Amino acid sequence: MVDRLANSEANTRRISIVENCFGAAGQPLTIPGRVLIGEGVLTKLCRKKPKARQFFLFNDILVYGNIVIQKKKYNKQHIIPLENVTIDSIQDEGELRNGWLIKTPTKSFAVYAATATEKSEWMNHINKCVSDLLSKSGKTPSNEHAAVWVPDSEATVCMRCQKAKFTPVNRRHHCRKCGFVVCGPCSEKRFLLPSQSSKPVRICDFCYDLLSTGEMTACQSTRSDSYSQSPKSSLNDVSDDDDDEDSSD
Repeated sequence: MVDRLANSEANTRRISIVENCFGAAGQPLTIPGRVLIGEGVLTKLCRKKPKARQFFLFNDILVYGNIVIQKKKYNKQHIIPLENVTIDSIQDEGELRNGWLIKTPTKSFAVYAATATEKSEWMNHINKCVSDLLSKSGKTPSNEHAAVWVPDSEATVCMRCQKAKFTPVNRRHHCRKCGFVVCGPCSEKRFLLPSQSSKPVRICDFCYDLLSTGEMTACQSTRSDSYSQSPKSSLNDVSDDDDDEDSSD
């Protein structure tokens, strides 16, 4: 089915429409053999609050961006190679339902569909694309993934020292290794995580000690989805600050 669509005019036209929606700021998406499998709006759990994002599933990549004008204009394009992706279902809790984790070595995050059927379809299609890619390349599934960041709203105090309360002055930071929300004093150190950055990144003291002694697997948190185990805040019980989790500590 995918191979038959690869060179079809309809597929080329659909991909061209996606490219045009992202405009000049987006990366070109048309390459030989690439097929647009499906698209839709998913709620991405960002650092500040859940946000609607437009997702496009191709047979080799997952693309998403901010919705400026639905079906007409998107920005902040993100491209994720599917061969590095693993996904895990998340249990429903409160207003956050029909979710799953999208995990890669560079970045991991949670998304939520509008219905259980939509969730099932997305997960099945993603798994099929990943399986086909790995089968063709002979590669093994990735067992390394970046930690899922705990949303700001779920930590009123530092998750390491359990003492420092967060205020407009005492800011929240995120450990790039475990994803915990931590205070400044508990995350003053930097460590090179090549899969995430070419420069040393902020990590908490706990992870730094483990990484420095070579116990990297021990630092790989037992909480890849720990935020889903902690009390959930309402979708509206978070600030309206910018949610750009990529640019802030």
